[in-house]
Amino acid sequence: MTYKSILNSGDGDKKFWVLIDPDKQEPDVAADFASKCEKAGVDVLLVGTSLTLTNRFSETIKKIKNSVNIPVVIFPASVNQVSPHADGLLFLSLISGRNPQYLIDEHVKAAPLIKSHNILPISVGYMLIDSGELTAVNFMSNTNPLPANKPEIAMAHALAAEFMGMKTVYLESGSGAENSVPNKIVKLVKENLTIPVIVGGGISTPAIAAEKVKAGADILVIGTAFEKNRDINLIKEYRKAIQ
Repeated sequence: MTYKSILNSGDGDKKFWVLIDPDKQEPDVAADFASKCEKAGVDVLLVGTSLTLTNRFSETIKKIKNSVNIPVVIFPASVNQVSPHADGLLFLSLISGRNPQYLIDEHVKAAPLIKSHNILPISVGYMLIDSGELTAVNFMSNTNPLPANKPEIAMAHALAAEFMGMKTVYLESGSGAENSVPNKIVKLVKENLTIPVIVGGGISTPAIAAEKVKAGADILVIGTAFEKNRDINLIKEYRKAIQ
């Protein structure tokens, strides 16, 4: 498996990724939901959590991997969230902040482990965008988000990520955020980059998902919306909106 087969960059189709939090469910429950996602047309399953409150991270990934044929990718918050059962790992550099721990420190610690497990690393320029509230990722990373009303600042950070060789950028407003990444930011970033643009956080309805796609998002990540409602019909509605 290659990063292109996960990102599917260059094929023109918009991608639908779902984030599963192992802290919020038992591994078997996560696996059942993952199977439902695959049937509804989800392209990639992300597994990640802000804190790691349980010891079932790797077990959850293993159960999910045994239940689906689509890629299962780690969305890590720290070096502790690495599992040999995953297909890939988002190698996130938090470029919106200036905290060296999340720019390079965690990466140095994790790199040998990722290599030993033969997990595919996908380099990502990870950018937090202000959602109007303090999110878990803002607090845990001890960084300030980029201003939501200054699209050019986000664009400059994203362009720097591409110039540094990163495979994609991820515009994030935070899990469960009230407000999603502004469409103006998505549009300006997409217009200036040649790598895929991922958008996540605050995408609480299929209509909002459709707005992000229209603005230029290549990949949408939905998580919290399905923690509240796991009906396969809702997943299909998102799939229809992400075209």
